[in-house]
Amino acid sequence: MGTRLGALVERLGGQLVGDANLEVSGIAPLADAGVSHISFLSNSKLRAQALQSKAAALIVSAADDAFIAAGYGGARIVVPNPYVYFARAAQYFESLTAIVPAAGVHPTAVVADSAQVAPSAHIGPRVVIEDGAVIGEGAVIGAGCFIGREALIGAGTRFFANVTFHAYCQIGQRGIIHSGAVIGTDGFGFANEGGVYIKIPQTGRVLIGDDVDIGANTTIDRGALADTIIEDGVKLDNQIQIGHNCHIGAHTAMAGCVGVAGSAKIGKYCTFGGAAMVLGHLTIVDKVHVGSGSMVSRSILEPGQYTGFYPLAKNADWEKSAVIVRNLSAMRDKIRALEKIIKTQSENNES
Repeated sequence: MGTRLGALVERLGGQLVGDANLEVSGIAPLADAGVSHISFLSNSKLRAQALQSKAAALIVSAADDAFIAAGYGGARIVVPNPYVYFARAAQYFESLTAIVPAAGVHPTAVVADSAQVAPSAHIGPRVVIEDGAVIGEGAVIGAGCFIGREALIGAGTRFFANVTFHAYCQIGQRGIIHSGAVIGTDGFGFANEGGVYIKIPQTGRVLIGDDVDIGANTTIDRGALADTIIEDGVKLDNQIQIGHNCHIGAHTAMAGCVGVAGSAKIGKYCTFGGAAMVLGHLTIVDKVHVGSGSMVSRSILEPGQYTGFYPLAKNADWEKSAVIVRNLSAMRDKIRALEKIIKTQSENNES
């Protein structure tokens, strides 16, 4: 199933250069696009590849359009941000063929009598929904999911198969949680008495806002006393760990394997590269961008780009550098002693 370029522009905007009645069947990368596809140019370094593309139409910026207009024979949709337009176009094409799960509760699902399931919600096979849980209109709960007592799932939110959503946790509207994610597990809280660990009950919740996307096998711990909070629009990749009592600001995004220790407070519009780590009880302000593999060991109180990892090197070179780093303290003391000697000699010469 395809769509006319004119209809796509009417829906998503942009300036169309070319035949409005040209029909395209889907969206594809520049190198793979065929004569029935629309593609996009979001990186000016790929202009030469765009000129060679077989795509029926391209999504381009005004600057790129001026460069390729003479050499590219297809239609173009000129927009301020081609990558964002591509994302919205991809959503539209997906919607044309998407299979919407039928409303209703599968016969093998176990739903407590006191749970509230909206008539338009879909409850898949072998789902368990405990007492007092609320499932909103149009929500989709995939096969094998567990919804704890008094949990709240907002309208239009989708859980893929085998999501665990523990008691009292909440997620807003239009959320997505992928398979294997576990929301609301106990935080890592223990008191130490003479070397013996005593468990601290974790009685808080996890509160998740609207339009939040949580990747496969990601875990978010419930708060110890207060709540763990994930604000609107947060995007979490696969295999991320969010500790108890963390607060993640709106529209912050984290790539795979990021770890955030308990009680860290992270601002809005931040980004974290894969495998970045944040120690507990730190504060990170809005619009901070942390590079992949970086360790955040102190609070960040000024927006900007931060990177904190040692560059990759051959092992022999790394060992030599490690020896130097290990001896920096002794080298500092020697330098200070030499500075004192030089200062004393200078003072003697002046006298």
